[in-house]
Amino acid sequence: MAVNDGLSIGALAGRTGLAVSAIRYYEAQGLIKPWRNAGGQRRFERADLRKLSFIMIAQQFGFTLPQIKAELDQLPGKRPPTKADWARISESFRDALDQRIETLTKLRENLDGCIGCGCLSLDVCAMYNPVDRAAEKGPGPRYLMGDSPEA
Repeated sequence: MAVNDGLSIGALAGRTGLAVSAIRYYEAQGLIKPWRNAGGQRRFERADLRKLSFIMIAQQFGFTLPQIKAELDQLPGKRPPTKADWARISESFRDALDQRIETLTKLRENLDGCIGCGCLSLDVCAMYNPVDRAAEKGPGPRYLMGDSPEA
């Protein structure tokens, strides 16, 4: 198959590791847009490999399909995305990813201590979160979410 003949949905599934049904779902959501060859078969651009890979990774990092689609909708429709196009998307995700990295780092470093969740099950909770004062700051694990315990 020549490069410009496009990829079948099966070839796309084989290269990305996605199920054909998942690719069809992403198509139905407008995340990728195949074209039809002379025989009426659905064909995908090779650039769709990167789009689908981006979708898979972005979902793993907690981005929703509407967020992902909003970014993909900014890519050019008539040409494959360039390095600059992907750099712009990367920049738009950078702040959210940095926040997630910070939260994951706090989780890794502080899960064995009081996280301000209100369970009061660890001995250190009585010191860092007496009578669940963290609840005054809102729901959730307040110390992992950025609040600090008052002495």
